[in-house]
Amino acid sequence: MPQRVRVPLRVIVGSYSDATVSVYVKIAALDRRTTGCEAGVSYLAGLVSLARSTVERALTELMRPDPCDDVVELTSQRRTRQGGDGWTAVRRIRATNPQREHGAWVPSRAAESLSPRQLRALAALSYATATGAHVTLAELARVLRHRSGKKAGESLDVRSVRRILRELERLGWITVERRAGYRGRHLYTVHDEPVQAALTADSGEGSGGDLGEGSLQEDHHQTDSPEDPPTAVSSIRRRRDQVVARGPVENPPLPTAFARPYAGPQLSLAPRIWRVLEPVQPLLPGLSPYVVRAVAREIGHQLDAGTDSEVLRARLQFRFASTETIRDPGRWLLGAALLPPKPRPSGCGLADCHGGVMRFTGAPCKACAELADIHPPYPPAELLGRPG
Repeated sequence: MPQRVRVPLRVIVGSYSDATVSVYVKIAALDRRTTGCEAGVSYLAGLVSLARSTVERALTELMRPDPCDDVVELTSQRRTRQGGDGWTAVRRIRATNPQREHGAWVPSRAAESLSPRQLRALAALSYATATGAHVTLAELARVLRHRSGKKAGESLDVRSVRRILRELERLGWITVERRAGYRGRHLYTVHDEPVQAALTADSGEGSGGDLGEGSLQEDHHQTDSPEDPPTAVSSIRRRRDQVVARGPVENPPLPTAFARPYAGPQLSLAPRIWRVLEPVQPLLPGLSPYVVRAVAREIGHQLDAGTDSEVLRARLQFRFASTETIRDPGRWLLGAALLPPKPRPSGCGLADCHGGVMRFTGAPCKACAELADIHPPYPPAELLGRPG
C-alpha cells in the first residue's frame, strides 16, 4: 500500500512556501523510521527535485516559529563524533493529535513526482474530500495564493488553478466528476497513487459508423492472466447525450448540513501580536480564524521589517478612534488600519525624522534645521500614521 503522511492544515493553508510543503511531506515520510530523518540536504533536494538552496530555505522556514502562533514544525539535532567529525543531523516533525488538529493525508510519492504547487493543490483537495466539502476554483485559488513577489498574499488566478487541476487529472492523481456536486460544483477523488486510463486495443476495423450504436468492440478476455480461458463478451457502448449547464452557475455557500465544525485547537497569537492588537480587541470576536491569521501575519511582517511595536499600536489606536463606521472589520484591519504611512521626505536621512519632525516627540529635527532645504512640520496625526 502506498505510504501516506499526515500534513497539518496550518501547513497547507499557512504562509509557508510551496517548496516548504514538499520538503515537509518528504521529511515526514522519512521520519517514520525509529531513528528519524537522517537524510542530508543534497539527498532531500534530489528526492523532491529542487535546488539545494531552496531546500535549505524550506528547512529554515520550518524550524523557525510561525509569526502567527509561534509554532515550530521541525526540529533538527546535530550529532558529532568524538574526533570532531559530524553525522547528518536528525530531523523530526512536530507531533500532532488528529483528534484536536485538522490535517490531510498526502501520499509521500507525490512529493517526488509533482511540482510544489501541484502538491499543495493535491493536499488541499485531499482535505476537502475527507471533510465532504465541495470546493470551487475560487476557494482553491485562495489556498494556492501567491507567497512571494509583488502579488504576495493575493489569490491565484482561477485559470491557473484550472490548469493545475487539469494536469493533476492528466497525471492520474485525481478524478474529476464535472458538475456532479452541490449546485453544479465539481466532485474530486484523490488517489494514493497515479491511476491511468485503460488503453483499448486497435481492432483493425477502424471506427464504427455514426449509426447511434457507438464504436465497434472486439471480444476480449476478462483478466490479464494467460491461464484463464478466453471468454467472449459482447458489449456495445452507447453514446449518451451530455447535459451541459448553460449560462452562469451560481455557487452559494454550502448549507450547514455540509459544513463540518472546527474541532481543532483554538487560535493563539504571539504576545507581540496581542500587544499591537490591544486597541482593536472589540473587533476580533466577529472575525474568522482565517482573517485573524491574515491580520497577525501582516503585523508580523511589519514588525520583522523594523517597525516599532509601539508605533504600530499607536497607529491602530488612532485610526480606530478616528473612524466613525466600520462595516467590515476584517477588510478594514487588512486595508486602512494596517496600511503603512506614506514615506515623508527628509533631508537628513534619519529614520525617526518625517518631514523635519521627530516621530516620537514631535519636536523639530535639529539635523534638518542645519540644512538649507527644511520641510514644513506635519501635525501629530501624521506621526501616528494616518494615510495621506
